[in-house]
Amino acid sequence: MPTNDVKLLGAPASQYVNRVQFALNLKSIDYEFIPQNMREKSELLLKSNPVHKNIPVLLHGDKPICDSLVIAQYIDEFWFDGPSILPSDPYDRAIARFWAAY
Repeated sequence: MPTNDVKLLGAPASQYVNRVQFALNLKSIDYEFIPQNMREKSELLLKSNPVHKNIPVLLHGDKPICDSLVIAQYIDEFWFDGPSILPSDPYDRAIARFWAAY
């Protein structure tokens, strides 16, 4: 799938959005950033994340992916180019997820 189908919904000053932007930049993925006003949520955000209505949301084609840690794992597994974001060893990956969530 072409990378021009990648969009990121988020607020510019959010640490969670920054985490996803870092992962996208690390893998050299071109994406469109769509800023969101969390007081007046857009229809695209409400349609993409109907349960929690939170940011960040990565839109890859027509597939929405929510939560910054899940997005980072998706980026790492879908795009092979560039350095790996998470360790390949299951134990080390679990430790990295723990500290990222902490």
